[in-house]
Amino acid sequence: MPEVKRRYVIPGEVVARGNVRADLNVMRVNDTLVATRVGMAEIGHDVVRVVPLSGPYIPRIDDLVVGKVIDYSAFAWEADINSCFFGILPAASVFGRDYSPAKDSLTDKLKVGDMIASRVIAFDRTRDPLLSISGPGLGRIPRGQVVKISPAKVPRLIGKKGSMIKTIEVGTRSRMLIGQNGVVVIVGSPEDTLRAIRAVNLVDEEAHSADLTEKVQLMLGITPEPQQADAEQESDEFGSETQTENEQSAASSGESDVMSPENMQSGESSSEQISEGI
Repeated sequence: MPEVKRRYVIPGEVVARGNVRADLNVMRVNDTLVATRVGMAEIGHDVVRVVPLSGPYIPRIDDLVVGKVIDYSAFAWEADINSCFFGILPAASVFGRDYSPAKDSLTDKLKVGDMIASRVIAFDRTRDPLLSISGPGLGRIPRGQVVKISPAKVPRLIGKKGSMIKTIEVGTRSRMLIGQNGVVVIVGSPEDTLRAIRAVNLVDEEAHSADLTEKVQLMLGITPEPQQADAEQESDEFGSETQTENEQSAASSGESDVMSPENMQSGESSSEQISEGI
């Protein structure tokens, strides 16, 4: 197993030198690799990345975000996406090109307080991001318990190839929808939901721990097989992929790791969850 060195860094600090690939929050300057965020640097044999300690969610095109409808006009809904920006969901993208404010009512589709799973389709920092709920796994979220974590910790919660999310879902018999904006929706029985919330909060609080997987498994009473433990340890010590890579891996897997609104509607849980505001 390759040795991974870790240390805290600040923006502008030299993390490594030589022929090493710059990954998340690292940029190359001549022969040196420099940190661009405050966080924990992970220096492997062929790649260097910095896992941020904290930070606000800044939208990026194609991000999956979970938001709450907070207002609407004649032409669009406005959603709180846990950011300094508000998400704008155009009515025409939901009703179609034939949308007419005179004959169509936005509240027929989405009401204030509704939770939605959406994609960022346009954003340039000069205006609020445009959202879309057209596509597989997108739309109104009918139920679930909402939990917030630091957006910087989302890759850790998903894990390499969805390993962490699978561990929590299997250990708590619940299902989770994770937005890149740090908003998590959990569906399960009241007892299972509480256990899942504790596991999610543990990941948020100790995202930089090398033995995070073991701590989560211990909390959930999971005893991994030796091979599984080795694989999970390697994931913890060398994982931390970028947000986009993690999300695409989870969303495109055959057995969807990120729960869709449709699956939430037809889930096996016998208890009705209450969607909280974000």
